[in-house]
Parts: sequence; structure tokens; C-alpha cells
Amino acid sequence: MAEIPDAPTKLDQLVEVTAVLRAPGGCPWDADQTHASLVQYLVEETHELIEAIESGSREEMIEELGDVLYQVIFHADIASHTPGEDFDIQDVAEHMTQKMVGRHPHVFGDLELESADDVVAAWDGFKAAEKPSRTSVLDGIPLGMPSLALADKLLGRAQKVGVLDQDAPSIVPVQNEDELGGLLLAIVASAKSQGLDAERALRATLRGLREEIAAAESTLDT
Repeated sequence: MAEIPDAPTKLDQLVEVTAVLRAPGGCPWDADQTHASLVQYLVEETHELIEAIESGSREEMIEELGDVLYQVIFHADIASHTPGEDFDIQDVAEHMTQKMVGRHPHVFGDLELESADDVVAAWDGFKAAEKPSRTSVLDGIPLGMPSLALADKLLGRAQKVGVLDQDAPSIVPVQNEDELGGLLLAIVASAKSQGLDAERALRATLRGLREEIAAAESTLDT
């Protein structure tokens, strides 16, 4: 029987427990996992965390944050034992620290930004300096996002390149998220009653919007 590792902090202890589970003599299931095999659990745990944030208790928040944290530590442990990857949780933390410092020159540097709106306006510049290889506003948007979240992202990019007017009046007058939720549900219900797939329909429309954005970018570059 393995002993529970001792460590200076609870976080360090979780890292050590994960290492024991995946080491020889540990748990065969944990040892067999790969980055790809864990994706389904990462998606599930993320949605459970979202639900806890929206409607859960303090205890549920602690549990679900822990589940997501464990996924990060699990992937890092896999990487530390995978030839060609060779990084661990400390490397992940270091990279994230550097990213956060680099994206906050108004906190860790001399740049002066007075409001949250000022930070939002400067954010794209921070990210562009960090990743100069990205040449399109579409870069970095994962197509596997839920369709509504993907739509929100693409609409923002469309406004940046002039495909959509950021100041255009709202076409559908909704006053709050309760009204919006009811309207979205009614649209999905209407689609279902007619044998239509709302998810597929929105994704098809978003593919068209991506093409419009790409075309607008090419025009700006010429």
C-alpha cells in the first residue's frame, strides 16, 4: 500500500498524489491515460464547474474547481513522462505567470490604463505582441466551442474588421437575459417542431461569417 505523500502545501501534495497514482505500482487506469483520452473528462468537468458557478454552493465550487485543477495536473504529469514533451506543472505555472505579467504592463510596467474599458481596448495589442505569428483575427478561436459561444467570438471579430457595425441598433429588442433565454428556447423549439437542427444551422451560418471575415481581412491587407 502506497503512503500518502507529504508536501509543504496542499497543492504540492495533490501533484505528488497524482504522480503516485500514475507511477509503477499505482493505479493501472491512471497510468494508461493520454492527453487525448482525458479530453472527454476535461469537457465534462468544465461544464460541471460552470453549473456550480451559476447555481452551486461554496462546497460545490470547491469540488468542481478541484476537479478541473486535477485535470491540469494530470495532463502535466503525462507530459513529464512523454518523450518530446518533457514539461511538468511547474513549467505550466511559469509559462502562465510570464503570460499574465506580459499582458498586464499597466500593473507590472509603466503603462497607464485607468479603467476596465481601457484595458479591453488595449488587450488585442498585448496579445499581438505576445503572439506575432498570428496574422488573422480568426487565429486562436477554437471551432469546437459551443455554437453560441463561437457566435459571440466571431461577431466580435467581425466588428473588428468592419463586417458588422459595432454601434448598429439591436435587431431583436430584449431587455435582459431572462427574456433572451426564453427567446432562444422558443427558436430551438420552433426548429425542433419543423425537424430542423438549430445547432447545425447556426454552425453553417458561422462558417459563412468566417468566410466574410477572412475576405474582409484580405481586402484590408491589399
